Amino acid sequence: MADGKPAEIDFAALQRRLDEVEARLTGGEQAAERRAAILEERARAIAGTREVSREQTVAVLVFSVGGERYAIEIGAVAQVLEAKGLYPLPASPPWLLGAMVARTRLVPVFDLRQILGLQGGGLSDLAKVVVAEHEGEAFGIAVEGLEGRIEVPLQGLTPSDKAPFRWIAPDRLALLDLGALGSPAGRGDG
Repeated sequence: MADGKPAEIDFAALQRRLDEVEARLTGGEQAAERRAAILEERARAIAGTREVSREQTVAVLVFSVGGERYAIEIGAVAQVLEAKGLYPLPASPPWLLGAMVARTRLVPVFDLRQILGLQGGGLSDLAKVVVAEHEGEAFGIAVEGLEGRIEVPLQGLTPSDKAPFRWIAPDRLALLDLGALGSPAGRGDG
């Protein structure tokens, strides 16, 4: 720029020079390929450690009645309501606590303590009603406490031939058979 004109820049020469410097710093094409192979090997090793064998489980809603834990499959749960909305039905069997409105439907509410022959207090001990649906029919199960949703491993479950249970888990959690529970024989009146 001595004469007032800007100096011409040889961009091709500049690019060649930058390529040479980069090759010296990185070790050339061979080093780049070696680096890519190392990174790929590391990625495979990390992916292998993250593989987790998943055991088959069933999602259930766990609740307590009479000091014992019971469950129904999540897919059968229509909703959970406060037991305050329960209307007693005069002259009904002891296992039928009453009825309540659940999503615009009137549903009967069963006392699992009576059905299973468990000890239990009166209506004041029952905090929630789990409304279940089975084959288009809805009914409620009055419960003392709600533990929530859990995943139970299928391995180790013992099938039950005693109504109204489908299986018993090693920790004594019992899955209710809603078909048997909804039938007169499952309720102990048939």
